[in-house]
Amino acid sequence: MAESPTAACEGEDLKPLKRSSYELPPPRMSELRVVLLGNSWSKKRAVGNLILGKTVFNTQKAPVHCVRESGRLKERKIVVINTPDLLLPNISQDKLTKHVESCVRLSAPGPHVFLLVLQPEDFTQEQKLRLHKVLETFSERSFDHSLVLISTPREESSGVLKTYMQYPALQDMIRKCRYRYLKQKHLELPELLTRLGQVAKENNGEHVNCDVSKDATIGLTSDHLRIEEREEAPVNLDLARSVGKCRKTF
Repeated sequence: MAESPTAACEGEDLKPLKRSSYELPPPRMSELRVVLLGNSWSKKRAVGNLILGKTVFNTQKAPVHCVRESGRLKERKIVVINTPDLLLPNISQDKLTKHVESCVRLSAPGPHVFLLVLQPEDFTQEQKLRLHKVLETFSERSFDHSLVLISTPREESSGVLKTYMQYPALQDMIRKCRYRYLKQKHLELPELLTRLGQVAKENNGEHVNCDVSKDATIGLTSDHLRIEEREEAPVNLDLARSVGKCRKTF
């Protein structure tokens, strides 16, 4: 039996957004720019491909640099910037800043939405603090532009399947993101796109003004960036629905 929208939240103060609240991006927005962050490259890759309705992020191994791809949905351009694993504990502040700088340039003049693709079991308190640091490196307002996408959890060895909200680090992250979250299970493209559009609308269609030092970005070369802009193809919602149904475990 399918889980009800609020089943995972019983006894919690975290409640998913209601279906009636879905919104498309404001009409004046000709482009929607989305940055993917999270603790699994394979899941971010699958989500990016789902958004664009085609397989464009196709490397099995996490990239060394940020990667930009784009497509079109009717009259709007959708830009997706996928990132390396920025939550690793051994990444220096200098390297982290350089990744953020390249991401800022790829999403110029700034991202509209940060989509945080998180695997509940693997999202630790340390990773939560790291993700806070990453978002704050972009801007102190990044959390206002963030949406958490909860990946389908794996069954636990004990045989007890925890609800999503029994993970403290995940709870804290959702609260920090103004209670904006989606569950990946049974998620299809139209719902995801409207939620992304809703975040943009809540911010009046304004992008994040990133606070990264301009002096630091001047020295960036093409070695720090990997821009893979293929010819933009329209996002086919019918095709993407079938793609989404085949990817229940990204």
